[in-house]
Amino acid sequence: MSTKVEGGCYCKAIRYEISVEPMLNLQCHCRECQYISGGNANVCMVIPGDGFKYTQGTPRQFARKDLENPVTREFCGECGTPLLSRSPAIPGAAIIKRGTFDDPKAFGAPQMAIFTIDRQPYQYVPDGMPAFERMPG
Repeated sequence: MSTKVEGGCYCKAIRYEISVEPMLNLQCHCRECQYISGGNANVCMVIPGDGFKYTQGTPRQFARKDLENPVTREFCGECGTPLLSRSPAIPGAAIIKRGTFDDPKAFGAPQMAIFTIDRQPYQYVPDGMPAFERMPG
């Protein structure tokens, strides 16, 4: 990647940069993402951990205590913007919310839809986009 991609929260208290190509570029329709996004699919990028760093501020973290291997969610403690998730299923990776990019068009359109088994009737998957009921192997 020739240039870095920057982003952060709504109030600008937290900033980050990405310096690598994403591993995955997707929209996730799982029920958990519906909670975090306010009802829609979560449009996100999976970035190798060594290609992501916070450059300003420290996010708050949340992980459900009632789950054996919960996803850890990072968000701004000031404005509440969800920034990223860290999943035990993808160790070391940062799953970044596309809406937090300074330029959400960076990296182009999502390449697949996952967890469509939980997709709501009002959630859109573009014609021709590969779609998977769960996470593909």
